[in-house]
Order: sequence, then C-alpha cells, then structure tokens
Amino acid sequence: MSMNSNVTLSHETAPHVRDHCLCLHAQRAARALARRFDEAFRPLGLTNGQFSLMMALNRPEPPPMGPVATLLAMDRTTLTAAVKPLQRRGLVVVTPDARDRRGRRLGLTGEGHDLLARALPIWIASHDALEAEMTGVDMDALRAGLKAIS
Repeated sequence: MSMNSNVTLSHETAPHVRDHCLCLHAQRAARALARRFDEAFRPLGLTNGQFSLMMALNRPEPPPMGPVATLLAMDRTTLTAAVKPLQRRGLVVVTPDARDRRGRRLGLTGEGHDLLARALPIWIASHDALEAEMTGVDMDALRAGLKAIS
C-alpha cells in the first residue's frame, strides 16, 4: 500500500497547488523574463540565454566547460548545444584544454566581446525598467531567495 493511498484528490486541490507551488511560479516567472529579455536582445540577434552564456565567458582566461555548465545550471551536453550557434557566428571559440586534452575551454572572440559590450547596455536598461516596475518588491530578498533555492 502506498503512503498516498489515503489522500483524497478534490477539485479544490488544483487552485491550492496553483496558488502555492513554488516550481510553477518560478517556471512562469522564468518564461516571462526570458520573453522580455529575448525581445530586448533581438536587435543584436541574441537570446537571453546566449547573453548569459557569453557573459559567463567574459573572463581573463577561457574557462573550462564544467564550471560554465555549473554556473548556468546546465549539463555539458546542453552547454555544447548552446555554444554551437555562437561558435558558428564567430562569437565563441572552443579550444582544447592545455592541462587536460580531453577537456575544452570556451572563450569569446573579439567579435563576441564587441557584441557582448553592445548587449550590456540593453541588459542594464531592461533590468532597470523591470526593477522599477516591481515597486514594493525587495529585489535583494528576491535574488537571495532564488539563489538559496538554486
């Protein structure tokens, strides 16, 4: 007998779950944010995910794939797929890791760095506008809560 065999599922359960489910609210918020930033970056031919990936590569030394995947909460296969269109556009370069020939390092090209520099003011303006719209929300507490979950 399963532990849930005594649970009664009523029609009132759906609104309760809808109103209290953190996963649902996080997914909806993530999709709304993604649409908003995708639209903002559209003139540059970037998505919000590509912006985040390129920003993660904005380092003095090209990072290994593992730490980038961890930062972006992706597995390596998903990261590899996300890098390919940026690589085809000449924005990102993938090189063998000199310390571990099986590993790969990801770096911005000059063109990638230039595009990221053009994207940053768009991100700043979009982020400022979003925060200005969210009056009454403690943005630092929101960020802290999201970080705590992840």
